[in-house]
Amino acid sequence: MKRNTPLRSALLLGTALAVGLSAAAAEDKADDPYALSAEETYAIVEEKGDEVLFLDVRDPVELMFTGATNEVDANIPFLLMDRDRQRDNGMFAMPRNPRFTEEVAAALEAKGLSRDARIITMCRSGSSRGRPSAEYLRENGFPNTFYVRNGFQGGKLAGGMRSKNGWQNEGLPWTWSIDGDKVYRVTR
Repeated sequence: MKRNTPLRSALLLGTALAVGLSAAAAEDKADDPYALSAEETYAIVEEKGDEVLFLDVRDPVELMFTGATNEVDANIPFLLMDRDRQRDNGMFAMPRNPRFTEEVAAALEAKGLSRDARIITMCRSGSSRGRPSAEYLRENGFPNTFYVRNGFQGGKLAGGMRSKNGWQNEGLPWTWSIDGDKVYRVTR
């Protein structure tokens, strides 16, 4: 009978975790054909940027506190913070941007693209606005819409820090100095 040494146990655990994470990533991709990794998105934007509309769909105030990437074509929020309404939990209400599809159509037109062009949306974590905004666009006449899985900052670790995946944590280009021409303005 072989004895489990600490090194052998660590190697077995590490292998099991790696296999499990690979399987989870493959399952995640298989379950959602509209999800793109941050790296896939960056490669698409670098190779075919003229054929793609890449959108940051976060509220513009959020960009100031978390940073952003100037690789996006525009910041068009899917949900806009309503600073006049607070929910029961003390957070501001976040209703859908009533002009979202209209503004996306205008951004496509500005790039000379049709409603059938590839659109990629990105929010903070991919789940609360990235995926829903892509689904909403597909339901409203933009059939080739995808989203960045894990978004800009990624998922939460224990303790609430977002440092395990996403655009920022994958080492892709980002900045605190956001291109002012790309930031959403309510007055536009």
